[in-house]
Amino acid sequence: MSSADESLHLLIDGMSCASCVTRVERALAGVAGVSRARVNLAERSALVMGTPAPQALIAAVQQAGYGAEVIQDEDARRQRQQQTAARAMRRFSWQSALALALGVPLMVWGLLGGSMALTPATRLPWLAVGLLTLAVMVVAGGHFYRSAVTSLRNGSATMDTLLALGTGAAWLYSISVVFWPQAFPAMARHLYFEASAMIIGLINLGHALEQRARQHASGALARLLSLTPPNARVVMDGGEQLMPLAHVVPGMTLRLVSGDRVPVDGDIVQGEVWLDESMLTGEPAARHKQAGDRVHAGTVVADGSVLFTAQATGNQTTLARIIRLVRQAQSSKPAIGQLADRISAVFVPVVVAIALASAAIWFVFGPEPRIAYTLVIATTVLIIACPCALGLATPMSIIAGVGRAAEFGVLVCDADALQQATHIDTLVFDKTGTLTEGRPRVVAIEPFNGWDNRRALALAAAIEQGSAHPLAQAIRARAQEDDHAQTPPQPEQFRTLRGLGVSARLAQQQVLLGNDALLTQHGVDTEAGAGRLRYWAQQGATPVLLAVDGQLAALFAVHDPIRSDSGEALERLRAAGYQLVMLTGDNADTARTVAARLGIDRVMAGVLPDGKAAAIVSLQRQGHRVAMIGDGINDAPALAQAEVGIAMGSGSDIAIETAAITLMRSSLHGVADALALANATLRNMKQNLLGAFFYNVLGIPIAAGILFPFTGTLLSPVVAGAAMALSSITVVSNANRLIRFTPSSARTDPQRTPAAADS
Repeated sequence: MSSADESLHLLIDGMSCASCVTRVERALAGVAGVSRARVNLAERSALVMGTPAPQALIAAVQQAGYGAEVIQDEDARRQRQQQTAARAMRRFSWQSALALALGVPLMVWGLLGGSMALTPATRLPWLAVGLLTLAVMVVAGGHFYRSAVTSLRNGSATMDTLLALGTGAAWLYSISVVFWPQAFPAMARHLYFEASAMIIGLINLGHALEQRARQHASGALARLLSLTPPNARVVMDGGEQLMPLAHVVPGMTLRLVSGDRVPVDGDIVQGEVWLDESMLTGEPAARHKQAGDRVHAGTVVADGSVLFTAQATGNQTTLARIIRLVRQAQSSKPAIGQLADRISAVFVPVVVAIALASAAIWFVFGPEPRIAYTLVIATTVLIIACPCALGLATPMSIIAGVGRAAEFGVLVCDADALQQATHIDTLVFDKTGTLTEGRPRVVAIEPFNGWDNRRALALAAAIEQGSAHPLAQAIRARAQEDDHAQTPPQPEQFRTLRGLGVSARLAQQQVLLGNDALLTQHGVDTEAGAGRLRYWAQQGATPVLLAVDGQLAALFAVHDPIRSDSGEALERLRAAGYQLVMLTGDNADTARTVAARLGIDRVMAGVLPDGKAAAIVSLQRQGHRVAMIGDGINDAPALAQAEVGIAMGSGSDIAIETAAITLMRSSLHGVADALALANATLRNMKQNLLGAFFYNVLGIPIAAGILFPFTGTLLSPVVAGAAMALSSITVVSNANRLIRFTPSSARTDPQRTPAAADS
């Protein structure tokens, strides 16, 4: 959930299709200090990783023929994008209305039997119509022509190039007929002013509707951005003061009461509350928080009142990190999207070539009036082939899918993870903290060779003072609960033996604390405790052995409860066809017992931390495509090795930063939700791409006149313009279906539907 590289966000002005995306990405990538650049056509934005100079980025984009603006503050960016979107929608709307106000009456006139051909008597009226059409083209469609000219100057071609060529050719042909009718055969004196006006009107209308739908698709991120309140209630010597959030700094004491939205991350120092964290985790049930617990910005106090100390403010809060992650993921591209971009990069020149070739064939072999047919064919091919839908197909699905995932507490770091997740067949789970709650407790102490419980516990707690391992924490917690536990001297020569345990000298004694393998490795006879070790392992507890001066002293049975919903979540995954594997460094008997209770297919136990990544490699060599689910620092190599790494949000920062997907709630239902959302997003992406390709593959031959020999009719340029606008609207509307997507279990269990989805 962090970005290793520094990132800059740019708002890009003037992009119209996937060809523009390719050009802007190349321009940004060529700036010194840029390690990666991602351009999002749907949001008209760019995410740049690295350490470039902002002005250099802006200059590069302007050199490529587009406008750029760097805005780092999230609120400023949101306001700027909303303002830009509102302006664009108003502009497209009135430009569409203006062009259609001219084009529709002309088209209706023709449909009702009015002649669209020039005659000596109608020359002056048609000249007036031609000049009025030119004015409409300049006022309502000037942005298309300016963009086309800029692209040509920069040696490229875009959607606007096709529009400009098509509508410009239709107008030039028509005005030429008006001025020099004798240069054209009588049958070829048909006028196409209504086509130029209608096409510009329909394309602008399509852009306006597309803009509205794009804003709807970005709704999930907008809801996240609106979670932070503008003010905070700060407790000072003179009493409480309502202070703007920008003035709150770490170390300040703040008060929360029922109904408040938490303004910053911090730790409770007094009181208790029930906190609704559904907007971050997707879990609707309020959670109890008391002194020592952490509260997060954006969550809501359902009941209670507390004082808490601000720890992270501004861009350092968990909510801000989530927003950055969602923003980065929405700007990323899966492999299938990169393929679409490569196709789009050469699409416009190919279309121009097809239009010219089709026109040439009609001019040489077509019926009379050949010149009129040639114009219609070239114009229709140019208009219908605009790759708007192709450019929007992938980014619209990503924006909607990643945003919907965030509402379920599933944070996607990179869109390619969604595509990779759809190919997974094997799910590998760490045990402690993933399948279990990660809060182990000592449930029994069994002494040997004359030792007693209190003395053994005190010794074990003393040697574990410097360890952050969950088992060590459980032993220390049990010692603190025991009022009679003795306090021995500080340990010396302390060593952590990875995957085995710890060793130290304590009060002139050599002490070992760990698993059976550790004691065996040091020649300690564990036969006396072998029976009890097997017993506790079969109960699902982890046996921890204590040896002093080469002799077995005690066995601590440490039990980490299985998460309450792990069984249900794993059953859901098993029903979906995934192979389930447990990968743990724990005792084999303990691991098998836990696996049996959860119905896990395969157990890989006793694996040292360094061996977890090797275990993933082993599965991959067997032909499996693996997702690793873990939470600890020792899981990071395995998370990185797997096709998809999924980190529990309650786990270590290293695990979260290594994983491609992070679950903000401590439930394995998040894994099932993530995989379901990944499949839905890729399915939606493929539908969009297939629709866009099918539209072009079918539309271009029809526009070129392939049906004319069989039906005697040609596709009108106006119909081509309407079809092109409709294709973009269809892609955006289909992507917006993801906003309402709900994983299967959430459909049957209303308690698991994210609150954010209803906001």
